[in-house]
Amino acid sequence: MRINMENEILILNKLDILKAELDFIKEYLEDVVLTQDDLDSIADAENDLAEGKTVRLN
Repeated sequence: MRINMENEILILNKLDILKAELDFIKEYLEDVVLTQDDLDSIADAENDLAEGKTVRLN
């Protein structure tokens, strides 16, 4: 398969679109990724709940 200039431009344009879509996804991915501090806080809260130091909010 021989790639000519038109095909190269088409491929590069599609790659630019994919990059833009990935950048958009990465913006929101940071919002759902838990850090170790987040996990530690969740574990502390679960321990507090189990020990009766706090109550579950409904």
